[in-house]
Amino acid sequence: MSSDSILLLEAANFAAGKHRNQRRKDQEETPYINHPIGVARILTHEGGITDIAVLQAALLHDTVEDTDTTIDELESIFGPTVARIVEEVTDDKSLPKQERKRLQVEHAPHCSHQAKLVKLADKLYNLRDLNRCTPKGQ
Repeated sequence: MSSDSILLLEAANFAAGKHRNQRRKDQEETPYINHPIGVARILTHEGGITDIAVLQAALLHDTVEDTDTTIDELESIFGPTVARIVEEVTDDKSLPKQERKRLQVEHAPHCSHQAKLVKLADKLYNLRDLNRCTPKGQ
């Protein structure tokens, strides 16, 4: 197995463990891990992205925001580049939703190219998910 494959599987395994009890907000309560895998798939299949750090960050992009994972933890396991990309796309959940959205727009032009790729694939996945089904409670 190639070293790139090993790196991707390590990120997928880490994300799956962290998100193991989480579900998406759709009617089917889809396992949450489907989302980061789908984001990474958009990058590879539609964007032609082969940068392993970007793909690892796609798999890990919600771990800090939605689990007990820290940036330091990601850096120690996956290195500074992956940790930086994840940090760039992570919202501060202590802020109200509208403030988080405002800050996303404000910070977007200043993000690295790698972070922009992950953020765009994340948004595309979420828009497609909204088109597929209405979230519970909506």
